[in-house]
This record gives sequence, C-alpha cells and structure tokens, in this order.
Amino acid sequence: AKTQDGVALEIQPLKSQEGVENEEKEKKKVKVPKKEKSVLQGKLTRLAVQIGKAGLIMSAITVIILVLYFVIDTFGVQGRPWLAECTPIYIQYFVKFFIIGVTVLVVAVPEGLPLAVTISLAYSVKKMMKDNNLVRHLDACETMGNATAICSDKTGTLTMNRMTVVQAYVGDTHYRQIPDPDAILPKVMDLIVNGVAINSAYTSKILPPEKQAGLPRQVGNKTECALLGFVLDLKQDYQAVRNEVPEEKLYKVYTFNSVRKSMSTVVKNSNGGFRMYSKGASEIILRKCTKILDKNGDPQVFKVKDRDEMVKKVIEPMACHGLRTICLAFRDFPPDAEPDWDSENEILSDLTCIAVVGIEDPVRPEVPDAILKCQRAGITVRMVTGDNINTARAIATKCGILLPGEDFLCLEGKEFNRLIRNEKGEVEQEQLDKIWPKLRVLARSSPTDKHTLVKGIIDSTVGDQRQVVAVTGDGTNDGPALKKADVGFAMGIAGTDVAKEASDIILTDDNFTSIVKAVMWGRNVYDSISKFLQFQLTVNVVAVIVAFTGACITQDSPLKAVQMLWVNLIMDTFASLALATEPPSESLLLRKPYGRNKPLISRTMMKNILGHAVYQLTIIFTLLFAGEKFFDIDSGRNAPLHSPPTEHYTIVFNTFVMMQLFNEINARKIHGERNVFEAIYRNPIFCTVVLGTFAAQIIIVEFGGKPFSCSGLTLSQWFWCIFIGVGELLWGQLICTVPTSHLKFLKEAGHGITKEEIPEEELPEDVDEIDHAEMELRRGQILWFRGLNRIQTQIKVVNAFRSSLYEGLEKPESRSSIHNFMTHPEFILEEDEPQTPFLDSTEDDPETDGLQKRGGG
Repeated sequence: AKTQDGVALEIQPLKSQEGVENEEKEKKKVKVPKKEKSVLQGKLTRLAVQIGKAGLIMSAITVIILVLYFVIDTFGVQGRPWLAECTPIYIQYFVKFFIIGVTVLVVAVPEGLPLAVTISLAYSVKKMMKDNNLVRHLDACETMGNATAICSDKTGTLTMNRMTVVQAYVGDTHYRQIPDPDAILPKVMDLIVNGVAINSAYTSKILPPEKQAGLPRQVGNKTECALLGFVLDLKQDYQAVRNEVPEEKLYKVYTFNSVRKSMSTVVKNSNGGFRMYSKGASEIILRKCTKILDKNGDPQVFKVKDRDEMVKKVIEPMACHGLRTICLAFRDFPPDAEPDWDSENEILSDLTCIAVVGIEDPVRPEVPDAILKCQRAGITVRMVTGDNINTARAIATKCGILLPGEDFLCLEGKEFNRLIRNEKGEVEQEQLDKIWPKLRVLARSSPTDKHTLVKGIIDSTVGDQRQVVAVTGDGTNDGPALKKADVGFAMGIAGTDVAKEASDIILTDDNFTSIVKAVMWGRNVYDSISKFLQFQLTVNVVAVIVAFTGACITQDSPLKAVQMLWVNLIMDTFASLALATEPPSESLLLRKPYGRNKPLISRTMMKNILGHAVYQLTIIFTLLFAGEKFFDIDSGRNAPLHSPPTEHYTIVFNTFVMMQLFNEINARKIHGERNVFEAIYRNPIFCTVVLGTFAAQIIIVEFGGKPFSCSGLTLSQWFWCIFIGVGELLWGQLICTVPTSHLKFLKEAGHGITKEEIPEEELPEDVDEIDHAEMELRRGQILWFRGLNRIQTQIKVVNAFRSSLYEGLEKPESRSSIHNFMTHPEFILEEDEPQTPFLDSTEDDPETDGLQKRGGG
C-alpha cells in the first residue's frame, strides 16, 4: 500500500466493487503511455509547431492570392468567357498554384528538427563511449549540458581507489611510515595478522602485478586490500592464516554495512572459548574498546579520557593528512558460557584495541584540474562521503572543492540531519535551503543523507534558476539518489548492478574527469541544435518570402517545386548531418549553464537570422527583377505555362543555393564569434556535406534540364553566383560588428514550457516539464484529499459498527467529527520514515487524475 500511493496502511479504504471498478477506470485513463519529453525536446516541439503554423498560413495565403489573381485577371480584366475546351488548361493552372502552395508549406515546416536532435544525441552518445561515458538514456546527455551541481563520491571517483596503509599506531607508538617488522612484538604481530586475514572477505586478495615492475593488483574490497598489503609489508603471509582457518571454520560473521561501519568475525578456540576480531571506522570501534595493548603487548585499561587524547593525538593528525583511519580490535569470550550472538550491542563491546592504521587513497592527478574546469563552467562540485570529516576536508582541499579563505560548509551526516529536520524528524525545505548553497563537503553520510541532499537541491527554488543536479554513486544503497538526480552516474568498475540500473550514464573508468567530458558533450548537443536552427530558419524565412512575393507579383514562384524540395533537402537533412556532428571544444566550459528556461534562439542568433535574410532577399529580388539586364539575357518572368527553363530563373536558383552553402559555414558560430572557419577540419562530415552539395548543385544546374527547370550556365555566370555566395561570409562579419545590445527590438524564441501553460489534465504525465516545487505542492494536496476521503469512508464504517454492536458503550457522536477522529492517536498520519520519499512520481498513481479535478489542485 505504501508503494502504491504513499498513504499509511491504516487508512486503506475497504474496497467495494464500485470502488474497484472506478479505480480500474482511472488506471486506464492515466496509464495512456505518454513518453516523457526532455527539456530540449519540449522546447523544440513548441518551436516546430509555431513555425509550422506560420508556414501553413503563408502557404494558404499564397494559393488564395494566386487563384484570385488568375481568376480576376483572366475573367474580369480580360473579360474572357469560360470555354469548355479551355477547362483542362485552367485546371492545370490551378494545380500549378496548389503545387506552389504545398511547396511553400514543405519549405516552411522544419521537419529536420527532430532529425537534428536524434543525430546530435546519437552521434554524441557514440563519441562519449570513447570518453568512458556509457549513456543509458539519451536525454541524460543533453541534461548534463545544463547541470549546475555535481554531488560526487570520494573514493574511486575523486581518488584512485588504490588504498595503502602509510601510518600506524601500535603499542603506544605512532609510526609515520610502515614500522619495521622487528619493532612489533610477535604476539601483537599475530593478532594483527589474524585480525586482518580472518576478519575480511576471503575474496579480497593481493595478486602479483600483471606487468613487471608494476604495482601489485588489488582484488576485492580496497580497504581490506590495504590492510592485507600492510600485513605483506610487515613480511607476514596472510594466505597461510586463511589456509589454516578456512571460511567454513568461521563461527559467526557480522558483515560490514553503512549503519555498523564495522565488521567482526568470531572463531572458536581450541579450548572451547571464542575470539572475535573486529575492524572498522576508528571513532566507532574505539568507543567500544575498554582496553588497549601497550608497548609490551599487554592489555591496559582504556578510559574515555585516554580515548579523547588518542583521537586528538593520533586520529585527527592522520585524518588531517587525508588518511582514512581504521581500528583493529579483538575480544575473547570464556569457554564456560556461550554468549547470545544475536544481541549485537553486547557482543560488540568491551573490546581490546590492537592498532589503528591510516590508509591513504591518493587523489587522482587529473581531478583538481577537472574540478577547476567545472567551477569555471558555473558548476558547483560537492563531495558526499562516508569518511571522517577531517579526511574528507583534507581530500576536498587537495581536489580544489574547498578553497582557502572561502566561506564554505563541511558537515557530518548527524549534524546535517539535526539542522534540516524538525522535531518530528521530517526534512524541512526552508532549513535545507539555508544550508545547501554553502555546503561543499558532507562527511560520515549515509545513502539516505545523500538522497535528502539531492532531493533538497532539486526541489529548491532559491536563486535565479532551478538547479540541475548530477550525482555519482556505486553502492546498492545509492540507488534512490541516482534515480532522484537529473543525471545519475554509476561507476562501471566499482558499481553494483543496482546502481548501474538506477543510473543514466555509467562511467566505465570510474573517473571524475569523464563527468566533465559529459558536461562538454551535453553543452555541445545544445549548441549543435542552435546552429542548425540558425541556418534552417534563415533559409525558411527567405524561401517562404521569395515564393510568396514572387508568386503574388509574377504569377509564378521564382523557385520551382522540385528546386524548393532540393533546397529543403540541403537545409534539412544534410544540414542537420553537418551541423549536428560538430565536435565539442574546451571553450564550451568557459560559460555558465543555460538553465531550464533559456530560449533556443538567443538574440544574437535572431540578429544573424534576420541579418542574413535581408542580404539574401535583397540579392534574390535584385536578380529576379533586374537580373536579365545585368547578365544580358532573356527575362524569365511571366513565361507561358509549359515554356522551357530559362537562364534567368536558373541563375536565381543557383545563387540562392550558393548563398545557403556559404551561410552554412556562418552558422557554425552562434555566440557572435568572428572566426567561422575555426577547427572546420575537425569535422569531416561537415566538409563532406558542403563539398557534396556543391558538386550535386553543379550536376543539377548543368544536367538537370526540364525536371529541375534548369538550363546550363556559362563559366562567368557560375563565377558570379559563387561570388555572391561568398558575399555571405563578408556580410556575416558585418553583422558581427553590430552589437546585439543595441537591437532591443529583437525577441528570443523557443522558451521552455512554463507551468501556467500546461493544461491541468496533462499534469500527471508531463511531470518532467513542471517545476518540482509545484509538483510537491500538488502532491501534498492530492494526498491530503485522498486521506480525507478515506478517513470519511472509515468514519462511516466505524460508526456503522458502533451503532449496531456497541450502542451501549459509547455514543457514536463523540467521534463523528473528522477532527475529533484524527486527533485519536491511532489515526495520526505520519510518514513511515522521513528519509524515504514516498510517491516518487505521480505518473504511476492510479488516483491522481481523479483527485486533481476534485481537489481543484
């Protein structure tokens, strides 16, 4: 019941037949499969619909004007009668007008938009594989370009996950490097070797290096491998101990988990007693120690005062060097009475500390640079780790997450929860909003804390724009956080299958730098689409205006139907191939994220579109109405119905295509950069498309003949066409010099969908396109109404029982009011566990739709 609709078990309604039927109906109604659109696809769909509508209107007007002009001119002005034998000719004219109208429509509708998105995403995903990003959901690639925050694990992502023991505290002595084996007493050495070899997963091993002079290979849990390496450094053999005590001889094992933060193994002694070896986070194990081995290897009393001193003198200095501290301890149980192994707290007490070791996990050399790139790109990196706060702080400083002199927060999980939860243990968004903007390190955190933090940041409405959060995780318990995040990264090497299943992208090398590459590719997708749009809309505007105006003035479209379709092919299919496959450059990381509501067409792009349209229209109309004088050829205007193709209209068509080809090069830059040829050789597809189109154009003009309405051109005419095309590049430089800030009248286009514009019945399905805070509110209302509804049902049921069975005991009126009823303790509504979010998505909810309308939500 809880998973089904998040309402506590005790207020489930008694299902009547009618109720079941209604519920099934509602299920059917909501469960219409509706694919969630990504932010980018949402913007594109809207834009495409707007452009399509405009094109439809233009084409309709074109047809109407052509037909009216023809009818008025032929039958009105010239006064000709409609002759039966002329009917086929008139019908041919009307068909021609209709074809022109359809052509205008075809050119106006940007059917290449979805293609460009798919090509760009598919191309990026393929290339990201080489950058160690295995993309599981296409949308993730694009979302990553808008990321504003990354919550990263420490171990293995920021660090190398190659643990080695570098310091140890044994027998009252703090060794700053691995101690000499002779310095440790044999009985203490035995305890260390047994404590490490027996009390660890037998799958953790150290194998010889694959390459000569390489490092030994660590297999299994890296922390255990570090301890096994420590044993080997002390010139001892852990395998001999394991052979002597095989796994089946282990009496009881308390495995490691994120709550215990320790692992213990019990073995039976030859005298019938038991010995338990424990290891775990030093502050947790030391709290359970009452004795410690001194320099002679004898147990000494270990008081709270001694423990505090040890924390100050040994553990904190180790942690401040970025070392993870692990404590080894043991406890002997007498043979006379076997303890109760299930009462874990009793068993795991009264321990004797053997040693504390400091394990180093070096920061990956490339990470500080990658984090600097993220910060430059406007992305905040936060570290969420299960480690000690001092260790976490030291590593965060080495990585560059914490900068000296900055006012940032480092919190432990406990402190974090204390600050953000109210007395009932529920997370309060207001409190969380005060903390997360400055929080950079969350130490000693549980997976639940990670989920709380991620959910809090995503749902927050503080700041100009909503946060887009990426999260890394490797454990099974990271699943909820990975699912909740906008983009979840799972570790390919260290990650569990559950984590991979919950993620959007898998990092095949577990490396933080791969996340930065994903950001770069994500931003590149966005820019590729914008480049394509800039090019496409210029052609759209020009082609539609030329066809419309030409048809109205000269009774014929200057660009014939087949020519228009060729132009459409260039600007749609080929251009989406050429511009959507641009490789990313480092410069993408020098700007801030676009955010969810950034329009697809910025004012700079609008300036480029209109600027180039003005140039092209001027040239086309000049050629159309004065071209025959300039080139000294026959005019092609007002030609009869089936006249052969003219040189005049061929030059218009050829010049138009040349201008598009050179404008395609201009379209490679959308932020007003001057060098449009920059790194053009890095995109072979672009070069192939441009040169291929040019070659095809030569063939069409010279050999296209009647089907393409083309007649061959002379060499000088070809040079003029190309020269006018090159003029596009010079004109592009001129447009760059006009500052966008002066063109206040330019509007942006292609915004994201705002909350107000979504019809109510769509809300449950389009969860992704609505503000999450809004959804939370809506969800609260839905739950509230559902709760009230069910309680009312139960009041009736309870009252019915009372009145029939217990009339004498209590007056039913005393509980008939819903408020009285709810104050009774057994009906108080509480969240099951504040940490676990229920009702993750309204989509799966059978009752949302109905309640939406009832609740007026």
